[in-house]
Amino acid sequence: MATQAKRRRMAGPVGVGDPDPVAGFLSWCRCVGLELSPKVAVSRKGTVAGYGMVAQESVEPGELLFAVPRSVLLSQHTCSISGLLERERGALQSQSGWVPLLLALLHELQAPASRWGPYFALWPELGSLEHPMFWPEEERRRLLQGTGVPEAVEKDLANIRSEYSSIVLPFMEAHSSLFSARIRSPELYHQLVALVMAYSFQESLEEEDDEKEPNPPLMVPAADILNHVANHNANLEYSPNCLRMVATQPISKGHEIFNTYGQMANWQLIHMYGFVEPYPDNTDDTADIQMVTVREAALQGTKVEAERLLLCERWDYLCKLEMVGEEGAFVIGQEEVLTGEELTTTLKVLCMPAEEFREFKDQDGWGNDEKEEDSLTIRNIPKLKESWRQLLRDSVLLTLKTYATDLKAEQDLLSNKAVYAKLSWREQQALQVRYGQKMILHQLLELTA
Repeated sequence: MATQAKRRRMAGPVGVGDPDPVAGFLSWCRCVGLELSPKVAVSRKGTVAGYGMVAQESVEPGELLFAVPRSVLLSQHTCSISGLLERERGALQSQSGWVPLLLALLHELQAPASRWGPYFALWPELGSLEHPMFWPEEERRRLLQGTGVPEAVEKDLANIRSEYSSIVLPFMEAHSSLFSARIRSPELYHQLVALVMAYSFQESLEEEDDEKEPNPPLMVPAADILNHVANHNANLEYSPNCLRMVATQPISKGHEIFNTYGQMANWQLIHMYGFVEPYPDNTDDTADIQMVTVREAALQGTKVEAERLLLCERWDYLCKLEMVGEEGAFVIGQEEVLTGEELTTTLKVLCMPAEEFREFKDQDGWGNDEKEEDSLTIRNIPKLKESWRQLLRDSVLLTLKTYATDLKAEQDLLSNKAVYAKLSWREQQALQVRYGQKMILHQLLELTA
């Protein structure tokens, strides 16, 4: 099965049409000093979907594919209203931290002479974005029940509505000469949030700056043309004067160049980018077990009120240690438990004898040496104590019940190519999300048997 693109690209720019948007974009790149290697080309041919970047000649690891001067980046600091956004910075603070960039985009999109016009011409049609936040609620819940996506989308939508009505719209109305009436649209703002979610980049803080606020998102022309796969062959590097896309693997002539957005599970990919990688291509896929599900599984094993109260006391202490939370999840990968310390500690505390728990509380936990010894990997799950394995197994069974379909139903759809081909694009994407998660959960069932 072919690897899907980071997102499906739609023909045509935002606003006025351009008969050859790629030629216009490449001409703009030369004018602004955005240097593309002669070994690469922006093309629709040879890509997994829509625009992408393809090697015209063989490329070796370490070779520079293109360099984007920082002056070409589109951000709250480089847009034509950067001074205003800086002066009003306090009033534009939000939970997402994206409002200044979104206002910059809203202003630049309506400006006929925006310096980023040729860059906008390669954007997808905003009305055709495939993020689940644009799916009808019934379809989203039906196709993605149990995956965690519907819950994440509901939080996004609530935040988008709140930020637009309380911050963005009042700001645009207060500066109506800078934002035309057609731009003051909640629908357009919603679409731009999705575009920023899928296309923007965020520069990491230096280690010594870890306590500072995260860097704001920014748009990086050329870099966002590259599609994403887990087994990528290029990576974006940040330097003081420019951002450099560098090959990380040999790339043969005619092959597509892929970037990475980090270790992203399929539910994260569809939520943030509107696509997935088909099973088993996404080696970064994960399945979540909600922390409260483990508590529920443990409570099922209590027989009298005293046991229930003691278990609740253990849970409260785990919360105090910040090992668990009401909205947290244990994250299970294909080869490792990404939340190994949290899951190990939870299993140990919930399963230990009452007397041992009292000692644990008195000693305020364990030392670092013991934590290191108890680190949890997929490989050593069969070696866990029987009570731990049973609690983990019960938690997995409860998690599987949250899906509307079982693993066999998903396998039947995937194994029948004719039936799979008749599914809608959304149905295929959602199926891949569910199947990947269930495969990981069923692996846990086998390991805890």
